[in-house]
Amino acid sequence: MPKVRSRLIVGLLALTLAPFIPNSNTNAQRSAIDTYAITNARIVTVSGPVIERGTVVIRNGLIAAAGANVNAPPDARVIDGNGLTVYPGLIDAYTDLALPEASPAPSPGGGGGFFAAPPPRPVGGPNSTQPVGLQPEVMVEDVIRPGGNEIESARNIGITTALTSPRTGIWMGQSALINLSGDTPQAMIVRSPVAMHVGFTPLRGTYPGSLMGVFATLRQMMLDAQRYRDSMQIYERNPRGIRRPDTDRSLAALVPVIEGRMPVVMLVNSEREITRALDLASEFKLRLIVAGGRESDRVAERLAKQNVPVLLSLNLPRRTTAALPEADPEPLRVLRERVEAQQTAGKLAKAGVRFAFQSGSLTDMSELMVNARRVIENGLPAADAVRAFTIWPAQILGVESQLGSIEAGKIANLTVTRGDLFDRNSRVAHVFIDGRPVDLRPAAGGPSRSSLSGTWIVNVNLGQGDKAITLNLQQEGDRLAGAISGPLGAGEISNASVAGGGEVRFTVVFNVEGQTKEASFAGRLANNEIRGSVTIVGAAPGTFTATRSGQPN
Repeated sequence: MPKVRSRLIVGLLALTLAPFIPNSNTNAQRSAIDTYAITNARIVTVSGPVIERGTVVIRNGLIAAAGANVNAPPDARVIDGNGLTVYPGLIDAYTDLALPEASPAPSPGGGGGFFAAPPPRPVGGPNSTQPVGLQPEVMVEDVIRPGGNEIESARNIGITTALTSPRTGIWMGQSALINLSGDTPQAMIVRSPVAMHVGFTPLRGTYPGSLMGVFATLRQMMLDAQRYRDSMQIYERNPRGIRRPDTDRSLAALVPVIEGRMPVVMLVNSEREITRALDLASEFKLRLIVAGGRESDRVAERLAKQNVPVLLSLNLPRRTTAALPEADPEPLRVLRERVEAQQTAGKLAKAGVRFAFQSGSLTDMSELMVNARRVIENGLPAADAVRAFTIWPAQILGVESQLGSIEAGKIANLTVTRGDLFDRNSRVAHVFIDGRPVDLRPAAGGPSRSSLSGTWIVNVNLGQGDKAITLNLQQEGDRLAGAISGPLGAGEISNASVAGGGEVRFTVVFNVEGQTKEASFAGRLANNEIRGSVTIVGAAPGTFTATRSGQPN
């Protein structure tokens, strides 16, 4: 009995004192994992002069010190930086990284007949008063998932952080800034929400189904949000005797937008689209950020005057088909757009417009640095290119106190290269995210995103025989841009998009029987061919078949 009592007392003492007894093994493990020193490296701090030979110390996920006279702590794991250059972790300023893949749409005439399962309902905000696509309360942080091939590909080229935004919609929802590492969504999030996102693509099968309707809806919902805010404020000041206002999550999500507390990112590329976005922002005093910005240099003076930054896509237009001897030469307009896109960043920098680089849903992330080099060769200083991947996106997205430069106290996101970042022969040697090294390995094999970019030969049948037109497409994620040329006329397409399962839609102005008419195309991609229908107001419906001219590079 005494032995049992003594064992019980010893056990109780051990449990009581356990939190106060240091665990030498645990502390040693944490020290070894959480403290690193990169020595004898070239350090591009961005916030100050380049340190030609110095040391960066990382401790507990933060940059502890950086400089020419900094010594490696005795408990640090040392990385010899001879021949290496340390940059702040690169930021991709507009992506859909970490979002689950969109559910494919069922094929037309698919099997199952009457008993086929209904298509999956698009994910929206619960208890919303608005249809999917008009739900500003939707937040990316609720759906992001760690890991995946696309995140691996981004880290392999030095991307450590990304702004992840909703893919589709008019009021698309609210984005999150994430680190591309972590076992849980919570561990990835640096800031959420970051901004409200707006797209100008009309909804399918419901109002608004036209660009005019899109702008009317945007305006109406912001006016409704103003009234909603005012009625809520009146009720909260003195609720007695006043009917309680109905709760509306969609309008409540727009209150920070109309009050200027949350920026609005509008996905626009053409000069006309950007001008419309600027007009809308001026009307409602929005904190506008332009995303895409292919022709933003054409309105650079106004962007600078209104202090509107640009998240500039590096998904540059390029020839995506083989140059066949029998093929017609590319139109001069296409060639001009290809050259001008490489000059946009340099022109924005000269005009004093703040901008940050984004991948623009590149199907091959290895092209990002290739395109950055093209931009540098066409007028952008290399130092500004570094800033456009680091401190400028951090400032635009409101996290400059955490990311974007190598300074003590900031999150230890670092990209370490052998050679200059934009050198053709450089390679990424190390990537640190949240102070931890990331294994760099080729992304696992799997289906890559299909791209519609390229030249297509379209045979249109409007009941009077086939007419062949040429369709040039550029795809960025789920969005399309492009132009047609041929016997039915020439012009840019509009209201263009591609959805899960390869559903393609766009509108173009045709010259039919001497009259200018708007034609809406709706088809589906299968085996490198698009088949579908053509609808023209006041005319019988037609059909079309589009085949790619050559194979993508």
